Parts: sequence; C-alpha cells; structure tokens
Amino acid sequence: MPYGTLAIDSITPSANALSVTGSVSSVNTFGFKNRLINGGLSVDQRNAGAAQTITAAAALAYTVDRWYAYCTGANVTGQQIAGTYLSSQYLYQFTGAASVTTIGFGQRIEQLNCYDLANTTATLSCYISNSLLTTVTWTAYYANTADTFGSLASPTVTQIATGTFTVTSSRTQYSAQIAIPSAATTGIQIVFTVGAQTSGTWIIDTIQLEKGTQATSFDYRSIITELQFCQRYFLSVVGLSLIGTSTSTSACLNKLLFPVNMRIAPTATYSGATMSVDFFGSGTSTTAFSNVTLASNVNYLSLNINTLSPVRVAFVPTSIINTVSASSEL
Repeated sequence: MPYGTLAIDSITPSANALSVTGSVSSVNTFGFKNRLINGGLSVDQRNAGAAQTITAAAALAYTVDRWYAYCTGANVTGQQIAGTYLSSQYLYQFTGAASVTTIGFGQRIEQLNCYDLANTTATLSCYISNSLLTTVTWTAYYANTADTFGSLASPTVTQIATGTFTVTSSRTQYSAQIAIPSAATTGIQIVFTVGAQTSGTWIIDTIQLEKGTQATSFDYRSIITELQFCQRYFLSVVGLSLIGTSTSTSACLNKLLFPVNMRIAPTATYSGATMSVDFFGSGTSTTAFSNVTLASNVNYLSLNINTLSPVRVAFVPTSIINTVSASSEL
C-alpha cells in the first residue's frame, strides 16, 4: 500500500467534530520501487561470497549479481561481506592497494525497468563508509541507444548528472535527487567512484534508485524474487546433471531450461576439463569438455555432446568444479 507523511497545521476541537488542517505527501510503494536489482547485495552467483580480484585497466568485471566494478592504477579486491546491521545483511567491500587511482562500482538498468523514469525526478540512496577517503562520487547516465552502454574504454552513454557524498569511516545513509531527462528512455546507468583508495576499505550497501523526490524505506524483496530478477541476466549451474538423447551417431543433445527467460540469448561458458557420461545399461565413460558445443536462446541452453554413440544418456560432471554459466548482461 502507499504510505506518506501528514503535516498538521492546526487542530480545532468542537462539540461534535475535530477539524484538522494540513497536507499529505504520499509515497508510491507499489511494484518495482527500487529500479536497481540486487540493491541489497544478497545474490552472488559468480563468487558465492569469495573475494574477487578486480584487474586494473581491464574490462568491466561483474561482481555480486547485476553489479560491475573496475579500477585503475593497481588491482583491488572486492567482496560481498556480512553486514552487522539489522537493516542490511550484506555489504560490498573494496580493499584499497598502493597506486590505485580509481575504483568504480555500478549497474546498468534495462530500458524496460526504467522507461517511466524519463522526465521525472528520481532519488538515489545508499549507505557508505570509507576508512581512508572522504568523497564518493555518483554519476547517472542514459544509453544512447536502447540497452547499449558500450564498453569501459568506449562508452556509448550520455551523462545525466553527477554529484558527491562527503563520507566518513562510519556507515551513513546518503541520498541525491536526479532530474531524469525525457531522452532517458533507453536505459540508465548508475556509477559510484572513488579516487586514490591506496589503503583501507570502501564499503557500500542498501542501494536504491526510485521515482520521486525523497529517499524512502529500502525495497526489501524476497530472495526468490531477487534471484529470479538476477537470473534474467546471469545464470550459473554448478555440478550440472542432465538427460539427453542422441540425435545422430556422433552427438547427443541435452537442454538446460532456464528458470526465467533471459534478456537476450546469452553467451554460455563452462569450466572443468572433463565430465563423466553414464550410458544407460552400458556403463560410464569420460569425455573431454572440449567435445561439448554450447548454443542458446532466451529459454534454454543446448549442450551438444559430440563423439557419442546413438543411445540415450545421462551425464554429470566428474567434479563440482564443472560449471556452466550463461550471461546476457547489459
């Protein structure tokens, strides 16, 4: 339900009634209030909470789901960490290093999730602490063409607005209002940056972008809902087990159905060198993962196992390190 604030100017009692004058400011909490997915940083399919090295001057590196990071000057470490606050179970932490000149942390919002923000005011809010620096910069952009933001080296975006938060080592909430132009119907990008984080830590959490002129309560969503939102853009399956049927004397086609339709046909990758193949009634053999061809659309991923005899098979990886991933990130 919507909620808001009541500003009371006067109260006048009478014999049979109470007269109250003032104004009500309502806040919309219907639907997808927070346009940033995984703003609570709870979903981490790629790293499962493990530390990740962000390589200096490299391409964008996706971290916790939907969020990317980059740095210049020197490598830094990024990691989802446990929060010590009732309002935030997870935080994201960057650990500085000598010679670092910039660290960035951002998200690209799909056109379909922010189209209605165009020609309105939106509010960006988050909690931040930094043990070394006192300034964190935020910048908002829109894509020049629908859902196409370019690369870090060659961006295809237009800046909407930028500003700074004066931060301390104590976790504090900050917010800023952003006038979204009418042209920003093509997708929005939010980026937080710091400068020479040569030591110490930069921590950010509970990040929200919402329609309206004030920061409201964080849009907590169930973990199932948040995970499904994330799986539109990235999916990781560890210890894959599928059943497939041979289509010829040289191949066996297996399909992995996605839990939700992905944004576009994803780019699929796998890790691990070999997997075991269990031929029904014929025993188990091992095949190199290099004999697997991956193809995909928005609904499923096809794994075509080559050099197999024409029988129905079930296969599982020889080790849990065998991981199949599908990415349709912006």
